[in-house]
Amino acid sequence: MEQNNLIFKRMAIFFQFAILITAVVIGRIVYVQYINPTKVTTEDIAFRGFKLDAVRGDILAYDGRTLATSVPYYKVRIDCTVQNKDTFDKYIDGLCASLAGFFKDKSAGEYKKLIIKGRNEGKRYLSIGSRLVDYSELAEIKKFPLFNKGANKGGIIVEEKYKRNNPYGRKAYRTIGFINTEGVGVGIEGTWDYYLKGKPGLQMRQKVLGGEWIPINTDQNIAPENGYDIRTTINIDFQEAVENALKEQLSKGQNIEGATAVVMETKTGAIRAIANLKNDGKGGFDESLNYAIGQATEPGSVLKLVTLVALLEDGYVTLDTQVDGGNGHWTYLTQKVSDSHAVGLQDVRGAFAHSSNVCFAKLATKHYASDPKKFVNRIQNMKLGERFHLDIQGEAAATIHSPDSPIWTPGLLASMGFGYGLLITPLHTLTFYNAIANDGKMMKPYFIEDYERDGAIVKQFKPQEVSGAICSKETAKAAQEALRAVVTSGTGRMMKNDNYHISGKTGTARVAFPGGGYERNGMRKYQATFCGYFPSEDPAYSLIVILYSGETPGNFYGASWAGPVFKKIADFIYANSPEWNDPLVENPKNVKKSNPNIAKGTGNESRKSLEVLPVTNKKQVLAEIGNKRWVDFTSDTNGVTAKEFSVFKDSLVSVVNMGIKDALYLLENQGLRVKFSGRGRVVAQTPAAGAKVEKNDIITLQLEEQ
Repeated sequence: MEQNNLIFKRMAIFFQFAILITAVVIGRIVYVQYINPTKVTTEDIAFRGFKLDAVRGDILAYDGRTLATSVPYYKVRIDCTVQNKDTFDKYIDGLCASLAGFFKDKSAGEYKKLIIKGRNEGKRYLSIGSRLVDYSELAEIKKFPLFNKGANKGGIIVEEKYKRNNPYGRKAYRTIGFINTEGVGVGIEGTWDYYLKGKPGLQMRQKVLGGEWIPINTDQNIAPENGYDIRTTINIDFQEAVENALKEQLSKGQNIEGATAVVMETKTGAIRAIANLKNDGKGGFDESLNYAIGQATEPGSVLKLVTLVALLEDGYVTLDTQVDGGNGHWTYLTQKVSDSHAVGLQDVRGAFAHSSNVCFAKLATKHYASDPKKFVNRIQNMKLGERFHLDIQGEAAATIHSPDSPIWTPGLLASMGFGYGLLITPLHTLTFYNAIANDGKMMKPYFIEDYERDGAIVKQFKPQEVSGAICSKETAKAAQEALRAVVTSGTGRMMKNDNYHISGKTGTARVAFPGGGYERNGMRKYQATFCGYFPSEDPAYSLIVILYSGETPGNFYGASWAGPVFKKIADFIYANSPEWNDPLVENPKNVKKSNPNIAKGTGNESRKSLEVLPVTNKKQVLAEIGNKRWVDFTSDTNGVTAKEFSVFKDSLVSVVNMGIKDALYLLENQGLRVKFSGRGRVVAQTPAAGAKVEKNDIITLQLEEQ
């Protein structure tokens, strides 16, 4: 019995002790969880996932040339623990001297002190150098003492990063755009960021001694998905011609704030060139403001075309209707209207050709004063104020006042008759002129042809007609006749030439000062415009040129400032469009047609090119291409031949006669690095095709225009 009591006592003590321990544990849990919770920081985690950015897609010109690309750069680090003592002691001085000479941010002694300290502390990911290096610089660094023994013995670690590069510098820069350090984008870079940036991956890293994180291999790692390439409508040759013509004219003026010029393909609405140059205050001009799509102003006389089309369409006038410009001065209610010179009695054709403000103010008020809303509705129906919903951000809205508006005054109708009292962008003006050139069919302006991956089109964008014609074909033909008269006998006579015909309209508009008024202390500001199309008989391109003056006491005419720029651009496009020029031969019957020299490349792109190229045996060539992925071409007077070529070889593939985009794709997929100079197609490569190469070898390409 005593023995049983002893057992029970011992068990009671044991259970009491267990209950006490349990209570302490529960109490500690409650304390830690709710009363004084301990925060676990990221520094306490031995493994962590790091985001891997995808390679941003390229922005391409219409012909595939690269306008913006992500170029690899490299951060150099050193694992201070992998070298054996003898190797480290033997080469550390040479390495530090090389690093000091290369980066020029520390002395050799400072580099040695840094690396020895890292070795003593067991650092495996020590940063070297004050900047990123490019591939050729990295190749040089890998030859430095100690680093030339590789990662396992010398300790060199290379971390790849990407930076955005524009091979053509600032050309079309505001349209191409950029992403700033805060992630806010403009232009195509900003608008198409979702497609360009791709999808990030995940890299697991381990925290090691010294607080550094090093990558590790694990099933949790996710490879990034690179971004799409965006092919634009931009013709880089046209772009260069536009910018050169603008800069040449801008260099002649002492007080010019900026300029813009836009080339539109008449049948499609594709923007083939767009330049926006703003005075940088340092004696130069730069692409820092997108005047073409983002600045709405009063266009002035160039918008007399709108009034003319409205009058013709409503049946109020013909080109032969007489209108009296008088002595060049006229007052409507309180609105004073004047011309630069008196035009007297004219028919409508002549009044338009000589750009009479008085004549068009009289016509607008005579026919629409009793119902001004009819005039405004006509303008709206002609899509002048249309919101285009462009495929590039930054589009400014047009402002067209109506009699319903609280700021409407009866005198505003007279002003609207010759291009004031409404605000529109240069792109709106150009699109309207393009519609007249296109027999009344208005095409939506667009900047993007497609987005693609590895040369294969994912989605293609086609030309779009803005709903409904802006006027009848008969009205469009009459307007075309009037625009041609501007060049043959009016203010645009400087556009005459014997090779091809231009149609268009000059415009000189005063620009309002902030707070209102067109004159301040005897000074005025102007925008000088020429807008038109060519060739007149079968328009292929429409073009607008606008120069914006600073404050000036004199005049700043569209004919003398914008006109010469328009002609230089049109001359270049005409000279570089052989389809407009029949070759001159002694006996055409005995001369066989030559066939174009077609670049080798992907089958998809080759088929697109063949659709528009003058190939004598086009159907046969398209059949030869079939579903082939990579195609090479030979051509002679008898026709073009297409044949497939293999790109998956152990030796170096030939990229001669390729565009740079295809060449980069092939070579980089072989694990090679590429340096190139020039522009156009590849005409030479070093090493030559067939050579034995190793991963990360550098291939040098020479490009030339064909």
